[in-house]
Amino acid sequence: MNLQESNILRTLLKEPFVNQRILAETSGHSLGIVNRSLRSLIEKGYLNEAAQLTEKARAEIKEKAPRNAIILAAGFGMRMVPINLSTPKALLEVNGEKLIDRLVRQLKEVGVKDITVVVGFMKESFEYLIDEYGVELVVNEEYAVKNNLHSLALIADRIHNTYIVPCDIWCDRNPFDSTELYSWYMVSGLIEEESSVRVTRKMELAVTPEKDAGNAMIGITYLLEPEASAVREKLKAMDNEKNADCFWEETLYAKDRMIVRARVVKSTDVVEINTYEQLRDLDSDSNQLKSDAIKTIANALQCKEDEVTEISVLKKGMTNRSFLFSAKGEKYIMRIPGEGTDQLIDREQEAAVFRALSGLGLCDDPVYINPKNGYKITKFLDGVRVCDTNNVRDLGKSMKLLSDFHRMKINVPHTFDIFGQIEFYESLWDGKPSMYRDYSRTKKNVLSLREYIERTRTDWCLTHIDAVPDNFLFYDTPNGEALQLTDWEYAGMQDPHVDIAMFCIYSLYNKRQVDRLINIYFEEAGGECTTAVRAKIYCYIAVCGLLWSNWCEYKSHLGVEFGEYSLRQYRYAKDYYKLALEEMKKAGDEDEQG
Repeated sequence: MNLQESNILRTLLKEPFVNQRILAETSGHSLGIVNRSLRSLIEKGYLNEAAQLTEKARAEIKEKAPRNAIILAAGFGMRMVPINLSTPKALLEVNGEKLIDRLVRQLKEVGVKDITVVVGFMKESFEYLIDEYGVELVVNEEYAVKNNLHSLALIADRIHNTYIVPCDIWCDRNPFDSTELYSWYMVSGLIEEESSVRVTRKMELAVTPEKDAGNAMIGITYLLEPEASAVREKLKAMDNEKNADCFWEETLYAKDRMIVRARVVKSTDVVEINTYEQLRDLDSDSNQLKSDAIKTIANALQCKEDEVTEISVLKKGMTNRSFLFSAKGEKYIMRIPGEGTDQLIDREQEAAVFRALSGLGLCDDPVYINPKNGYKITKFLDGVRVCDTNNVRDLGKSMKLLSDFHRMKINVPHTFDIFGQIEFYESLWDGKPSMYRDYSRTKKNVLSLREYIERTRTDWCLTHIDAVPDNFLFYDTPNGEALQLTDWEYAGMQDPHVDIAMFCIYSLYNKRQVDRLINIYFEEAGGECTTAVRAKIYCYIAVCGLLWSNWCEYKSHLGVEFGEYSLRQYRYAKDYYKLALEEMKKAGDEDEQG
């Protein structure tokens, strides 16, 4: 039966036939469609002449009835900053009810008792659902590095007569039903914003041209065979590193359209909550709106909490989460420390660094910084771009700023002990061995470079430590492009040449590129690099490679992965140990000849 016939049959199941006019009103179809559908359903044996359901119809309804539901609730919900720091999206409250509680309750109201919730971020927060609702929890251990395609692939074999439900949906009316006769994907009405799909006259979901308007994708889906089979197979085929960022909906596409029908709902009936402001618009009294971060902003900028607007997440960094917002006609960025950061960074020391830098023009002075929890507010810079690691002009300007900073010989009360930090990060593994089989030998080799470093090191001064290309910000001013250095969390007293090594290893430079950067730095500083100093910088590349490799291993234990970056840091430790020995020999030969 076609789409209209299916809807007419569902309507007749709930409300016995009186006449065509009433059936048209209750089904929402025109009188012409109702008459055609009735004739067809009678011809196909689904209705008798009195428009009553036959045994064939009841058997098919029973066969296609919902059997189970899967709720996807594993992700960070990064766009929900600052709420997501303490609450998964599924546990947000609207009108005093958690989103996931409402979804589970609505599923149970239509007889769906077999409910699986895929969890990841703050998975322990969902444990109560087992006792309260009898759901089953499945843990996605890779929630930090893979999108929800992997979550669904974990339980692909359960997809059959199944509702698939995102966790961030608030439904005014129950979107589920005890009777389903075809596979569908839920969308709301036409929107003016860009959308990836649009509903055709045949109720198909077609891919829209880039930047075209369409229908808003809600995400609730019902899958029957054969569509369920197609999705199961695609999930298994696509669940790999190549598709780590994919949403599960990609399994629904065949060329330029979805393999399931559209189910269109009113935008007021089903609301997807993606941001803090969407929650505030839906329920201004929600408990989750009581955010420490928003209160901090309001106090620091002397404004009301509801004057903090245009909140949007910035790209998640290796250490922190940050978000952009507007208040009192200005744009700002608030930094929120990431997972495990409290063990890695001393915020009192960071505050001391900013006091030492105040007024020097190296960076914008923070509007607010809290040395206890690491919250920091800075003004937003227009037209910002980071240093292009392949652009010699950018490298020249960045290295000049770095060398100028080093020549200021700024002092702070604390140091950054590279060798101590190597041991510290290793201690955070809680006794677990390194993921690298030759770690002990690599570490021994790297530590052996310490004697040469001590013998040739430059006088210590305030050193950035995290002087990587992403922290050199080029931005627009009325007088042209300017440059500043940001993110001073790790800064402390150290050999300033460490900053050169850090720039190289973050940029994943090869040896030729490393030597080029060293030369640029010393040219901007008004001199040239000796063989002995180059050997020392090679030593720092090896040492810092091991340092950040150990840091990556610690973050891996927290579920945060950095892919190639992690592997390359370990390679720097091994490769530059050998290169340092070669350069040290050259330096020794030069000394003898001198």
